[in-house]
Amino acid sequence: MARDIRLQAAQGGMAPRAHEQIALLMLLVDDADPEIRASADETLKIIPRSSLEAFLARSDATPEMREFFADRGVMPGVTPAQHADEPLLDVHGELPQDLVGEEVPGGDEPRDSTVQKIAALNVAGRMSLAMKGTREERAVLVRDPNRIVAAAVLSSPKLNEAEIEAIAKMANVSEDVLRTIGTSRAWTKSYSVVHALVRNPKTPLAMSMNFLQRINDRDLRGLSTNRNIPEVLRLAARKKVVIDK
Repeated sequence: MARDIRLQAAQGGMAPRAHEQIALLMLLVDDADPEIRASADETLKIIPRSSLEAFLARSDATPEMREFFADRGVMPGVTPAQHADEPLLDVHGELPQDLVGEEVPGGDEPRDSTVQKIAALNVAGRMSLAMKGTREERAVLVRDPNRIVAAAVLSSPKLNEAEIEAIAKMANVSEDVLRTIGTSRAWTKSYSVVHALVRNPKTPLAMSMNFLQRINDRDLRGLSTNRNIPEVLRLAARKKVVIDK
């Protein structure tokens, strides 16, 4: 399974039914990729306990599932869930009430601000919004201090090339976000995205140096005098300008 697909599954997506979602998360919590492991573990933690207990009480919940959650302190409930046709955590649908965090100061005043709206959500709520929200909301969430939330933005099916380019230009996103963009073959087919990554001082230096060979002469000249990028990269761009002459 490709890494981006595994990451999306670890964030609660890719599964139409509860059984598939739980089975995938149980598998991915032991994934070789530390980010995927952490994401799967975080997703398991935010599934409502009552939903898990009701699911585990079903006759078609496997012994392996019950044993897995018993180790995490979750036992089958008294009343089994009547249906398991939906995932236990829907990262694409409407936010359930239990994903809302503490109220933003201001009482019942309407939350017109995107930042205020996001501040009112807990981690699960922000992950859900990262997957299904607006472009403006994703622009805020991709800078979230929680790595799992920021990664969820990059798994959103709504992302387009222009948005990826805009994110690649942000100097206030994490290095992990830029690394994810830079290792995506689909996104780095775009010259604009590659150029944005090279100009971003937060992009891992080895990645920027590797992309330098794809930069055209005009943009190389700009990089050779750009004091916002690492000096090693600037000198490498300057040498390429001289050689190409």
